[in-house]
Amino acid sequence: MPKIKTHRGAAKRFKKTGKGKIKRDRSFASHLMLNKSSKRKRNLRKNVIVAKADEKRVKQLIPYL
Repeated sequence: MPKIKTHRGAAKRFKKTGKGKIKRDRSFASHLMLNKSSKRKRNLRKNVIVAKADEKRVKQLIPYL
């Protein structure tokens, strides 16, 4: 069976945790930050775990991560 190519866009966006879960950055944190509260901006800095429903799809894009 041939090797699967990694989706390079996905490889840059997702990382694997020690327990094998996939983490991602939050959206809405790149510009137009003046309108957002300090609390919201602080929470946007944190990473989150990819939802269970999306995990299978992401793992197909990055099989060797």
